[in-house]
Amino acid sequence: MFTILWLVLLARAVSPASSQDKNIFLLAGQSNMSGQAGVINGTWDGAIPPECAPNPSILRLAANLTWVPAAEPLHRGIDVNVTVGVGPGMSFANSVLATDSSLKVVGLVPCAVGGTKISQWARGTFLYDQLVSRARAAVQGGGTIQAMLWYQGESDTTLLENAESYKGQLEKFFLDLRCDLQSPSLLIIQVALARAGPFLEIVREAQLGLDLPNVKCVDAQGLELKPDHLHLTTAAEVQLGEMLAGSYSLRTGPPPHKFLKPRHGSTSFFIARGLEGTK
Repeated sequence: MFTILWLVLLARAVSPASSQDKNIFLLAGQSNMSGQAGVINGTWDGAIPPECAPNPSILRLAANLTWVPAAEPLHRGIDVNVTVGVGPGMSFANSVLATDSSLKVVGLVPCAVGGTKISQWARGTFLYDQLVSRARAAVQGGGTIQAMLWYQGESDTTLLENAESYKGQLEKFFLDLRCDLQSPSLLIIQVALARAGPFLEIVREAQLGLDLPNVKCVDAQGLELKPDHLHLTTAAEVQLGEMLAGSYSLRTGPPPHKFLKPRHGSTSFFIARGLEGTK
């Protein structure tokens, strides 16, 4: 009974936000974006850290293309083949709202699907078409797509041929998406992989070396991993969300290719590349 009452009150609290123009962020990629934190033996433990708590100013585009209160797990109904848990999205949204009062309402559009290769995101594929259609639906009724957060690549590190073709496919995907969304300068913040298969470094080199305007990179290497040595822990997903928010806050900041030093004692850092207005 208490849970039902809490959901009703939360829905009422966000209803005014639903009618406001939204600052929209696309969440795409594979399992570390959709969120495997807190999932043990196919069951999510239900633990929600305070950084990922619901906020009346954060909405989520559900699978049926309606705006609903955002709450973990964000990718329920989207990444349907696995049990999803905590990802970086809620931590990111709470962090950007805390640092940028002009945002008012944040709309998150979950689109990530675990276990997917970059070839499955090429123009004309199901995942690409779903991403574009959900992005277009998100702006109906008011809103602007501010950025796409992209975390993918683990599935391309197991075969050499996939790793070697990764950079070209990633660049084409970003350019095609900008074209089809009619947003040639869309900010894209990608995540460089923490761990994966034998050809990890080739894919990381592609991610860190991508030289497109207004594409930035946050490095997940050094973040804590679950016992599977592939997926981020809940604490790491929270930290990644905050790192992504920090990168977003610097979208008009330092010149391209400037390497930003980690905070003292931190094992993670992010790299600003290709900022808007520069080449």
